[in-house]
Amino acid sequence: MSDAASFLAKGAVATAEAIAAGRTSARAVVDASLDRIAKTNDRLHAFIAVTAEEARAEADLLDALVKRGVRRGPFHGVPVAVKDIIDVAGQKTRAGSLTRDHLPAAPADAFVVSRLRAAGAVVVGKSHTVEYAFGGWGTNPIAGTPVNPHDAATPRNPGGSSSGTGVAVGAGLVPIGFGTDTGGSVRLPASWCGTVGHKTSMGLISRAGVVPLALGFDTIGPLARTVRDAAVMSQAMLGSDPADASTWNAPGLDLVSGLAGGVKGLTVGVLTLDSDIAIDREVASAFDRTVKALEAAGARLVAVTLPEALGRYTAACGDLMMVEGAHNHGHLVTETPCRLGEWAARRIGGGFKITATDYFAAVESRRARIRAANAFLHDRGIDVLVLPTTPAPAVPLAQVDETAAPGILTRFANYLEWCGISVPVAKTAGGLPIGFQIVAAQFDDALALRVAQAVETASGGPLPLPM
Repeated sequence: MSDAASFLAKGAVATAEAIAAGRTSARAVVDASLDRIAKTNDRLHAFIAVTAEEARAEADLLDALVKRGVRRGPFHGVPVAVKDIIDVAGQKTRAGSLTRDHLPAAPADAFVVSRLRAAGAVVVGKSHTVEYAFGGWGTNPIAGTPVNPHDAATPRNPGGSSSGTGVAVGAGLVPIGFGTDTGGSVRLPASWCGTVGHKTSMGLISRAGVVPLALGFDTIGPLARTVRDAAVMSQAMLGSDPADASTWNAPGLDLVSGLAGGVKGLTVGVLTLDSDIAIDREVASAFDRTVKALEAAGARLVAVTLPEALGRYTAACGDLMMVEGAHNHGHLVTETPCRLGEWAARRIGGGFKITATDYFAAVESRRARIRAANAFLHDRGIDVLVLPTTPAPAVPLAQVDETAAPGILTRFANYLEWCGISVPVAKTAGGLPIGFQIVAAQFDDALALRVAQAVETASGGPLPLPM
């Protein structure tokens, strides 16, 4: 491994610090990233487009700034992957679909991409996504399915819909990347690919310049090598945006300075899962060890059950997502011939089966459930909830059941507008990552990240990269 590649393996913040100190250069780091992509992308299928020429030119500019004593930001010279539902100036935004091939390249960067560029990050390519971001397993029969990097022998699911970014970060091709999370689409690939994934609170980060699935649930968040990398990336993306009304009342959070605060004195709710949710033995064991580590570090553990079963939140979230998906993309379902993949068409088309009266009743019910859930946390003094991110490790692609809901442990956070973080805490005997999830109320992202940092420290993270 080259010196530049070794910095990448340590994470984004460490890489930027090495560049600033002159121990490596932005060009060397970007070249190392592009070299890893070139050697592995045919197998891993993480990227649908690689912007090598533009990335090298940007890296050279950043190196010239370093020589003049100028550092653009905390990610100066760090390569980043952009999920291909997010606009990058001069590149097509395909959303994993043939239905957008006729569209021109994006005229400008999405809000979040411009924020990361201002922080010094270098875009090295567009990463694969589930078609229109509607699916949790990470499969895409239209544009291609990325392959989980932690099993060289058996192709396994990467998690979706931010599948390509999960694989790119999990394989060490880049240390950070953009994901979006509507029902688990940051946390699922984070769990299955062995990265940190931060599902930010609803209304915290602008979605302007992002192809919507369901704006009532869509959030943008990082997938990263470390909790600190995720926190710094989320911090860089914060800010009210006139183009996204959901951010107009967002608070100005400090997500970074309190990361090392630990968990002493915090009340951690250990979430009781629905009786019909089967948890893999190795996942359950890793979860129990991590919970005990939090208790040993000073947290007070309380067993809690939410006001409603997870399955009810999951189903209610799915219904509303389908209606919004049909509103945004339903015309593609009715085309003849239909150019959508089978499962994207089924999920988007499902929204047509829900009546207007049922939809508005569901919206009102959601508001009531959010109030009840927030009151539940407040009245019991619960700071964060913890639970596994996924019931089981990644499965062989041949065994993926597209009718199942892989986000049974994640969707409730989207439904309730809360934040959530998945942290890798162990590997199975077969070498597959296991994710541990921390969930907190809306805009308590700093607290969730603080607990995530304690989890990462207790588990000896970050998780080693696959060979």
